[in-house]
Amino acid sequence: MNQHEPLATRVSSEVGASSPRQPEWTGFEGDGMTGAEVFANLCKEEGLAALFCAPGNYAITHAIAASGIPSYGGRTEGGMCSAADGFYRASGEVAACSGTEGPGMAHMVMGIAAAHAARTPLLVLASNCTTTHEDREYEIQDLPQQSITQHLRKYGKRIIVPSRIYEYGAHAFRQLKSGIPRPVHLDFTEEVCYARFTDPKQLSDFWSPRLYRTQSAAAPGSEDIRDFVRLVETAKRPVIVAGHGVFHSKGSEPLLKVAERNDLPVVVSGPNRGHFPDDHRLSASLSPAALRKADLVIFIGQYCMPSPREYLFNPLVNTVRVHPMAEDLGRNWPLELGVVSDERLFLEVLLDSLPARTRDGWVGEVQAARKAYEEELDAEYALGLKYSKDGIVHPAVIGKEIFEFFFNGKIDPKQTMTGTGGFTTQRYVPPRLRANRSGQTIASMYQFGALGTAIPMMLGASLAVKNGIGEQSAYQGAPTLVQCGDSEMGYSLLELETAVKYKLPLIVVVYNNNAWGTWTEANDDQNALQLHLFRENTRYDVMAEQLGVHGEYVRSPEEMRAALSRCYDIAARESRPCLINVQAIKEFTSPVTHPPGYIGGSVPEPSIASYQH
Repeated sequence: MNQHEPLATRVSSEVGASSPRQPEWTGFEGDGMTGAEVFANLCKEEGLAALFCAPGNYAITHAIAASGIPSYGGRTEGGMCSAADGFYRASGEVAACSGTEGPGMAHMVMGIAAAHAARTPLLVLASNCTTTHEDREYEIQDLPQQSITQHLRKYGKRIIVPSRIYEYGAHAFRQLKSGIPRPVHLDFTEEVCYARFTDPKQLSDFWSPRLYRTQSAAAPGSEDIRDFVRLVETAKRPVIVAGHGVFHSKGSEPLLKVAERNDLPVVVSGPNRGHFPDDHRLSASLSPAALRKADLVIFIGQYCMPSPREYLFNPLVNTVRVHPMAEDLGRNWPLELGVVSDERLFLEVLLDSLPARTRDGWVGEVQAARKAYEEELDAEYALGLKYSKDGIVHPAVIGKEIFEFFFNGKIDPKQTMTGTGGFTTQRYVPPRLRANRSGQTIASMYQFGALGTAIPMMLGASLAVKNGIGEQSAYQGAPTLVQCGDSEMGYSLLELETAVKYKLPLIVVVYNNNAWGTWTEANDDQNALQLHLFRENTRYDVMAEQLGVHGEYVRSPEEMRAALSRCYDIAARESRPCLINVQAIKEFTSPVTHPPGYIGGSVPEPSIASYQH
């Protein structure tokens, strides 16, 4: 048998070879436009920021790419769905994902569910069979899509009448850009995609965006503002919970001004963080003990509302909630005052009515609680150092080294965008990731707890940073970082090829503990235990290198420090992804052998480490 040298692995020269250009179909003249081109042109007019897909739904995805909308192809539809979600969580701009009518759409369901729980305005696109062959199980990949996503979306439609493609596209963007955000799902039959239109009169409701949706939003009434000011002025220990709506409405700047005007501590909540900076004197995100003392809680933009005992606050505390939709006020938590308003507009109106004052005593309590919490983290780090011997590294060490390098060293602490995934490191790593600007940190598990979404979400987020989109404009091209568990590798390792393909400077830190964090549930039953175990000491770094990623294998705190430095230099210099495989053991999650172990649900909510609400 002849032996051949292996061919060199590389990214095809055809990737990125084309440049944005005007599509050939610019109007209805001549051959006109197909339904897919009409829809793509609508997406362009509406400012769709990006498309993420795996091959399939060709007419729609190719038309969107040809329109000049940045379009990215990856390994799996599920991964690209999460990438579109991560793109929004980083930038604040709407992106789309796409899949085929059958398996591709089915593979996106977990990502759609995660986006639904996080209130992401995700545009979900998919092809579907022809109406001619409906109900005949013709060929393959037929799937009743709309019934599957019915409870995972804000709006959905299977478009079967060609003349209505623009009309339903307009419905979709009205839902994406109004009210409380959630996914919107459209699927297209072949008759719709390939129909031709030579006259706009052939399309129903062919109106410009200004005619089919409004930019107007609800503003608070004067009585609401008066009642709010009264409650704040009589409170001794008020605190603001700044939820996802502050980010979504772009209300970070007026929130900062309101907090500073009345000395109001702020704790951030939501699927992303930074809409109130962690490094601010009024930040309460690292002060969980102080939150128990609050006598007035002000929820602003808290889209996923907890039950009282799920948060650290006294369940009987007076509560205000500011929310764009009246029907959600009073759900889960009793309110002293409910205000129907857009979050940013509420904060802007409040600035003219809220008296200036200082709360030195309360702010001092918040800062003292922060100091105590940081000392607690440092004590856990010292314990982690003790456990980190004989070639294994505790997650508290991972968190501390990341903090020192990215947020307490030479790098601007506002620069690096980070993300997290995996349950077993939740108590040790997220509290070390600072978010000092809007959209600086993504909690991939927020509310839904989906595993396997951390890396693809950060692919989308990294593309937003690389291109300076929305909230990431000031840090264009900077390296990004995501820390995840080894369970993520089974879902998303190959998606790192997508990072190589698009030259993303993403640093992936994998906590390799050889098992699902659930292994402690086996209760010493060997038959049950094996269900939770992986192959030990797997070299994910070597696997990643085969995809063009720079790999590092870390077995000590010193190696962790050096690996972060090397990977940052490579990511910044070469715009190349890196993977740091940090070796651990499953026993680190045991409170018996390595206390405190995995303390899961005891992660304080809301706080810098929260992910449930």
